[in-house]
Amino acid sequence: MALNRDFVGRAYTAPTPYEVSRVKIKEFADAIGDTNPIYVDRAAAAEAGHPDVVAPPTFPIVFSLAGAGEAFADPELGLNFAMVVHGEQRFEYQRPIYAGDQLVCTSTITEIRSVGRNEFLTVQGDVTTPEGELVCRTYNVIVERGGAA
Repeated sequence: MALNRDFVGRAYTAPTPYEVSRVKIKEFADAIGDTNPIYVDRAAAAEAGHPDVVAPPTFPIVFSLAGAGEAFADPELGLNFAMVVHGEQRFEYQRPIYAGDQLVCTSTITEIRSVGRNEFLTVQGDVTTPEGELVCRTYNVIVERGGAA
């Protein structure tokens, strides 16, 4: 069954800001196997010109789809999670993410399209400070295999 195109343009904001901590950055860097010292060592980060440890470039995936989860769970969208695979992800930065940042993500469904028997759902996430400073933009494509009839 095709996904509900009425969801294109809907935006979802995570209910609370995500607090970036040194521990979370370290755990993420460890999980992806990145040993860059600016991710775990404040002195190394300072030497590189940063105010605190820096999050790896793909770190926003940890929290960026929190708001979109509301849409994904809505039966009206018609998404079958059993058939979902990750299609694409990319990030556009205005500035690095640092330990101590409080970040809010508003996820907008920007496109739903059929490709063969698959449904492609694109979500753009605007990651901002609570004051509205854009930190980065995320793009995620979720593929529902065999969804389109």
